[in-house]
Amino acid sequence: MTILRKLFEKIRETPLVRNIVFFAAILGPGVITGSVDNDAGGITTYSVAGAMYGYDLIWTLIPCFVALIVVQEMNLRMGIYTGKGLADLIRENFGVKFSFFLFLGLFLADIGNTATEFAGVAGSLQIFGISKYISVPVTALGVWFLVTKGNYKVTERIFLLFSFCLLSYIVSAVLAQPHWGEIGIAVIKPHIRFEKEYLILVLGMIGTTIAPWMQFYMQSAVIERGTKPEEYKWALIDVVVGCAVTVVVAFFIIVSCAATLHHNGIVINEAKDAAMALKPFAGAFASEVFAFGLFIASVFSATILPLATSFYICQAFGFEAGIDKRVEEAPQFYTLFASIMTFGVAIILIPNAPLIHITIWTQIFNAILLPLVLISMVIMVNNKDIMGAHVNNPFQNVTAWTTTGVLVVLSAGLFVFPLISRMLGF
Repeated sequence: MTILRKLFEKIRETPLVRNIVFFAAILGPGVITGSVDNDAGGITTYSVAGAMYGYDLIWTLIPCFVALIVVQEMNLRMGIYTGKGLADLIRENFGVKFSFFLFLGLFLADIGNTATEFAGVAGSLQIFGISKYISVPVTALGVWFLVTKGNYKVTERIFLLFSFCLLSYIVSAVLAQPHWGEIGIAVIKPHIRFEKEYLILVLGMIGTTIAPWMQFYMQSAVIERGTKPEEYKWALIDVVVGCAVTVVVAFFIIVSCAATLHHNGIVINEAKDAAMALKPFAGAFASEVFAFGLFIASVFSATILPLATSFYICQAFGFEAGIDKRVEEAPQFYTLFASIMTFGVAIILIPNAPLIHITIWTQIFNAILLPLVLISMVIMVNNKDIMGAHVNNPFQNVTAWTTTGVLVVLSAGLFVFPLISRMLGF
């Protein structure tokens, strides 16, 4: 035993093993933020994109991946070198009035987002024969218990487990037997269509891939975890891995639906429809795996979304916030968290609620609000009074401003394109 113990200690002290252990300890905010991006709203958007346009929209994931890394890295850097949350920095640098209207819009969007997550819970478990009037309240109580009774370290480990469960979508895609050659052509030679439905889905995909609330959660998580400047390079790897997980999962969701539903002319309205429609084409197991992924993503995001919203509102207006704090230490934080969840649950339990419209337009609302958040971030991260020597480099600025410009153009296109169509008679 003594020889084995010494051997183990020697192996543990090697640089490679030390680095692996250290990275495992750092792993968290980046992977969690990236993974929760593939929430019920995201899965619905990707499923509808695959079912309607086949592989045609896969190309959008490449620029989304680059933009996502740049945006998340800015969050990481601001959190590490200022020690402040994004909402706190926005209030300090842009004033209370701007902050109030921005956060009011984000608050309303996040209620819609949270309702979408509980719709995902309801839809995924309906496939297994469980009524939404049971699944949604029970899940909400479970989420409340996890947040109020746990601490940040335990909660983060559970979130990481959820993150890796989302890779189950790879199984569904493989079982769908896609045409990999067609996928390659769709990526290399994208088929771009200038029509309203196509633009809506492009905007929705960007809005769900780079969501406004993600930026606030990411920076808050970095601060609550206590990431230090000397840990920056490891935390950056965490961010890149999280962004890769986001795009990989989105890719396989689109592939699953394109190879089965689009190929057979099946129209869907929500992610639950995609899971059910997969069964006759890819088998019961593929359908159940898709539903399992939807459930995990929905519970995961139903926890993170209200947390993110509570974080940025409390930070913006100087209230105590944090999972490590007890309810009596941060009453405003937990009241906001409970209120957002309650609104989300109530919307889902309304009979015949228009869930698909709530889902898609919530993602679009995210994309419309995102430029305001990005512009604020880019201005602050280039301010030497705030960031010192850690301001953006030219590539980061070009990517951030390009992402913002594309979102503005696409958002305007949603309203301008129908007017032009009517004027020209097509």
